[in-house]
Amino acid sequence: MVTIKVNDNGSLRVTGNVELVDGEVNKIETKETFSLCRCGLYKNKPFCDGAHKANFESIDRA
Repeated sequence: MVTIKVNDNGSLRVTGNVELVDGEVNKIETKETFSLCRCGLYKNKPFCDGAHKANFESIDRA
């Protein structure tokens, strides 16, 4: 099972056996659990590096 958690004021936390690919369908190496950036302030694209802290606000609900 794959789970994607939308963290309040933070990243998308992905857990499970997933394959992450870029726009050209090149595989991006991941672990079983990783976080994807939503704020655009990251340096390790597309992964979250904590740069959002105090600079990004978003509380999304389904």
